[in-house]
Amino acid sequence: MNIADRARLYAEMHRVLRPGGRLAIYDVVAGAAGPPHFPVPWARGPESSFLLPPEAMRDALEQAGFRVLAWQDQSESGAAWFAAQKARAPTPSPLGLALVMGPGFPAMAANLGRNLHEGRVGLVQAVLQRS
Repeated sequence: MNIADRARLYAEMHRVLRPGGRLAIYDVVAGAAGPPHFPVPWARGPESSFLLPPEAMRDALEQAGFRVLAWQDQSESGAAWFAAQKARAPTPSPLGLALVMGPGFPAMAANLGRNLHEGRVGLVQAVLQRS
């Protein structure tokens, strides 16, 4: 999500996998409802966010030489998970992602949930195979 040259990234993934090797991805993609609200876990602002629409992501993976074995939109289940977390208001774990992401993590996580709910981002789960 914060890598601008996705074609190069996917080409390198393809290069290092053995023939027939599989790549599993669970990634955030651009939604149709406009740009995301920032900060988010992968970027504090738009200058470091390089989301692709799902179709462009799939095209880039196929252009790199991957064959798509499974491609699922997980946006709805992701939005439901965030809504359930918000309703439950869990106590943050001292050893959770906030430890790695820093004090801005609650806003990042909240914005990811909001962006999913508003259709500004989506989630794709894919399994690909190196040809």
